[in-house]
Amino acid sequence: MGVSVLVSILITFLVIVLVLYLVNRLPLDARIRQIVQVIVVIIGIISLLRYLAVF
Repeated sequence: MGVSVLVSILITFLVIVLVLYLVNRLPLDARIRQIVQVIVVIIGIISLLRYLAVF
């Protein structure tokens, strides 16, 4: 069970990094890009906390 949680956390972290990279590649205004990055980070943190059984 511990290995599957670790793999899930790693995959979630990699998806967050990939989405942040793709957001940076989009031709968006700097303010909108910052808002999207904050939303992605918040969703990622909530997802990681769910895997750690906090929620």
